[in-house]
Amino acid sequence: MRFFALPFSICFLSLVSITGSPAYAQSLDDELTLPFDEPLESVQPSDDSIIPQVDDVPLASEAVKSEREKRIDDFFTQLKKTRSPGAANRLASNIWSEWFRSGSASIDLLMHWSDEATKRKDFNIALDLLDQIITRQPDYAEGWNRRATLHYAMSNYNKSMADIQKVLALEPRHFGALSGMANILEQSGNKQAALDAWQRVLDVYPAMRPGQNAVIRLYDELSGDPA
Repeated sequence: MRFFALPFSICFLSLVSITGSPAYAQSLDDELTLPFDEPLESVQPSDDSIIPQVDDVPLASEAVKSEREKRIDDFFTQLKKTRSPGAANRLASNIWSEWFRSGSASIDLLMHWSDEATKRKDFNIALDLLDQIITRQPDYAEGWNRRATLHYAMSNYNKSMADIQKVLALEPRHFGALSGMANILEQSGNKQAALDAWQRVLDVYPAMRPGQNAVIRLYDELSGDPA
């Protein structure tokens, strides 16, 4: 769940079509690729079936993961420097593409199934699948981020925030999770904490227009509040 789909086609997955409010990540309609392993047969679990078990597939090698991390670091270096929204959006999309690469075809398949279940609003099935993903690969930040977004869609805000904290422990620069945190904090009435979260977003993604707008709006609202 890339928390919020910007134009926000990047952040807390675009759950606008599901919940009527922004959420954390890029669109669920994106086709996931299986970059490191042979693809598995994509069998969609039905609503009334037991969620099928997926055979474990070896994770990507340390060398492959190291190259991936270097690409992400390079994209973030460029993202911090650019002030062009268009160029920044392309860099952010590249980062999302790298984040979505779990390194395992079995995890990618479970992610795909959870996306399909979420699109059908079968949230309990999607949640079970994401639980499997997190159990199998607890260091995969995007698994936690997807579950955070799903909890948001289900109005489980405390659980969503707990998963966001896991995402940020694994990837402190995750602007999608930070955006989701900012929105939950503002909905809970904590405008100052929401402002701080948006400022953390802009520290890594200065050209994010929704983040810029949110900072200006919250600053004005806080300035206008009685002391």
